[in-house]
Amino acid sequence: MRPRSATPALLSLALGYFALGTASLAAVGLSGPIAADLRVPAATVGTLVTVFSLVFALAAPIAAIALGRLDRRQVLVLGLALMTIGGIASAVAPTFVTLAAARVIAGLGAAIFGPAASATGSMIVPDEQRPRALAVVFGGMTAATVLGVPLASAAGASIGWRATMAAVVALTLVAGGLLAVVLPPVAAGPAPTARAFAGVLRTHGAASMIATTLLVLTAQFTVYGVAGAYLATRFGAGPGLVSLTLLVFGALGMAGNAAGARVYAFLGGGRTIALALAGLTVAFLALAGLPAMPAAGIAVFAFWAVFNTLFMAPQQARLVELLPEQRGILLALNASALYLGMSLGSLLGSGLLPAVGGRWLPALALIPLALAAGAHAASLRPRPVRPAAPATTPASAHQ
Repeated sequence: MRPRSATPALLSLALGYFALGTASLAAVGLSGPIAADLRVPAATVGTLVTVFSLVFALAAPIAAIALGRLDRRQVLVLGLALMTIGGIASAVAPTFVTLAAARVIAGLGAAIFGPAASATGSMIVPDEQRPRALAVVFGGMTAATVLGVPLASAAGASIGWRATMAAVVALTLVAGGLLAVVLPPVAAGPAPTARAFAGVLRTHGAASMIATTLLVLTAQFTVYGVAGAYLATRFGAGPGLVSLTLLVFGALGMAGNAAGARVYAFLGGGRTIALALAGLTVAFLALAGLPAMPAAGIAVFAFWAVFNTLFMAPQQARLVELLPEQRGILLALNASALYLGMSLGSLLGSGLLPAVGGRWLPALALIPLALAAGAHAASLRPRPVRPAAPATTPASAHQ
C-alpha cells in the first residue's frame, strides 16, 4: 500500500490509541474529584490505573491467540466496543469497587485493540516506513497525555468526573466508526499459539528488549502514576498548576515522539533508546534534588517528557525488525510489558508516596531505571556464535 493511501488509516489508528490512552490515564487527572465523590484517599485512585494496566498486561497475549484468525479490522472494532462498554460502566459507577470493575472491562478492550493497532500500522506501509508509521499510531497515546489527561483534569473540576468519563466514551465511539470505514481489510496471517510465544521469547534479544520496556514504564509510572498527588506533595501545586504541568508534559512528549523516527534513522534503535534512558535518569535525579519550587517542577517535567516518548516507537521498530513475521506476538508481549510496567509503577507510587514523600519517590524510581539500562545493554549483545561441529573423518567414524 502506498504511504499516502495509508495515512487516513494510520491517523484513525492513532485516534483509537488516543481514546485508549485517555481511558487508561484519565484517573491521573481525575484523582481529586473521584476521591471526593466516592470517599476514598486521592492516592488510592491511582490504583485505577493499576487495575486497567494489569488487565491489559495479562489479556493482551491471550487476546492475540484467541483472536489471531480474525481480520484486523474486526479485532480493532471489537476492542473499541469493549472499551465503550467499560467506559459507560465507569461513568455510572456508584462505588469505587464498581468503578474498578468497570476498568477491568475497559482494560480488556484495550488489550485487544492496542497490540492489533501497532501491528496493523506496521503492516499497511512499506518496510522503510515502519518507524514513522509506528510513531504515528503510538502518537495517539502520546497525544492522550497532551490533551486527554490535562483536559480530563480540567473537565473533572468543571463538569464532574462522570461527565468526563462519558466524553471519553463518545471519543471511543468516533474512533471505532472511523476505523470501520477507512481501514481496509487486513489479513490476520497465521494464528499465534502458546508455543509460538515461547519460541519468540527464546529468540536472542527478545526477552531483554521486552524487559527493558517493562522496567522503563515501571520507573516512570512510579512518579507519573500519582502525578497529581506527587506535584502537590513535592512542589505545592494546586489543581490549576497540576493541569498546566501535565499539559506541558504532554505537549513536549508529542515533540519527543515525533522526533523518535528521525533520531532512530540517525542513531539507530539501540543508541536512541540509550539516549532516552540517559535523559530519564537526569530527570529523576533533578526531581529528587531540586528545591521544592513550582517552576522547578514544571521545568523538570518538561525535560522528562521529551525522553519519555523518545523511547517507545524506536523500541517497537526494533521488535518488528527482530522478527518481522512474528510482529503480532512481539508487539503483544511488548504492550503487555508496557501496561504491566504502568501497573507496577502506579502501585509502587500509590504505596510509596505517603510513606517516603515527594523528594525520595523519584530517587527510588531510579532503581528500575538502572535495571532497564542493564536489560537494554543485554539486548545489544551480539548473538552468540556456536562453534561448528568437527568434521567426521572415516578413521574417527569407526572409533
